[in-house]
Amino acid sequence: MLTRILTALPLIAGFLIALFLAPGPVWTGIMALALFLAGMEWAGLARQGKAMGVVYGGALTLAGVAAALYVVDFSWAYTASLAFWLVAAAWLLRRGVTFTSMPLLLALGALVLLPTFFAIIQLRAQSPGLLLAVVGLVVIADSAAYFSGRRFGRHKLAPRISPGKTWEGVAGAWLGVSVYALLLARTWPDALAVSWLMALSMAWALLLLSVLGDLMESFIKRQAGVKDSGTLLPGHGGVLDRIDSLTAALPAATLFALYMQ
Repeated sequence: MLTRILTALPLIAGFLIALFLAPGPVWTGIMALALFLAGMEWAGLARQGKAMGVVYGGALTLAGVAAALYVVDFSWAYTASLAFWLVAAAWLLRRGVTFTSMPLLLALGALVLLPTFFAIIQLRAQSPGLLLAVVGLVVIADSAAYFSGRRFGRHKLAPRISPGKTWEGVAGAWLGVSVYALLLARTWPDALAVSWLMALSMAWALLLLSVLGDLMESFIKRQAGVKDSGTLLPGHGGVLDRIDSLTAALPAATLFALYMQ
């Protein structure tokens, strides 16, 4: 826990400084670096070597940056992401499908990572505070699930995929994000521009997606026979281990924000 905290503190500080102070191109560059590292880790989970990881991560980054420069409307990407997480990912997790096709797994990585990259660029351009609110929701969900699961966990959520996750952890996350959403709706009405009922509904939807994102990465790591996607972040694992929930929640949150404009 101490290692996790000591790693998290500079990450949080750096994220907040960049979020509110960095010029747009600098922010895009930082997020492109994160995309590159996540792509390398995804290639590793697909049992590709380091050279292929660099190629794959570089290709994703070039495609993402080029699209971010020239494409205005990414709602199609967020819609495809939402459809994937609610339909395909839920079905894959329920059926326990084994990925035997490495090209398919690499294509899946693009479907997961690119909409996340587009979303974090677009939502920050729309409102850094709103992006922070979404990231905060996912962090609270993860933290509440971790501590409530450790304290009260008895019933396994998906024992074949991630034995450590429990329904009690999900219940703790649900309670945490519910309180968080109500506080935001009460103290930040101009930014959210929604009723408390809508705030709760969106928070619960994003919680469901974040759980799916977490389970999907755990599912792929289990098939790859590894505990973490990487070793870059002591106590946390790799970049993918930190953004797994966001890959499902952030594109959907950006889609919600676009429709609320």
